[in-house]
Amino acid sequence: MNHQEPLTLYKLIILYVLNQVTFPLTRAQISDLFLEKEYTGFLTVQQAMNELTQSGLINAKTLANRTHLQITPEGRDTLSYFENRISDPIKDEIEEYLKKNELEMREESSIRSNYYRAVNGEFETELTAMDKDVPLVTIRLTVPTEELAISICDNWQKRNREIYQYLTTELF
Repeated sequence: MNHQEPLTLYKLIILYVLNQVTFPLTRAQISDLFLEKEYTGFLTVQQAMNELTQSGLINAKTLANRTHLQITPEGRDTLSYFENRISDPIKDEIEEYLKKNELEMREESSIRSNYYRAVNGEFETELTAMDKDVPLVTIRLTVPTEELAISICDNWQKRNREIYQYLTTELF
């Protein structure tokens, strides 16, 4: 078996996984699945994701320190032609993994935070909680330092539920 064959299979598995979910997955979430199931090593998964992105079969969008991946229509077409190359036991494992981890994965991908340097030299943070593709809340805060912006983004990842709950309780 040549070196290209397993990489092709890994790419198909990534397309299959992204096609099974209704929300973007992070590179880390896909890597976790591959490592937990012992399909291949970390670097090979990264290479497969990079090649899929370069060939336009998946979209990669980086927010703060996370890259969110989604399958493109071209990716779906490719998958429909070659999906039969993924064995049923692997498909079953993936579906079981997604069932077990979907809530956590969905929540992780629906909470987004990003920051950038504003024109005035301060830092703008943008915090968003999504439900499917609909933003439930977006908060923009301007702070004087990058450290503070990073801290706000980290805290949003950890405490978004209680912050959202507080806002809705106070505003509704």
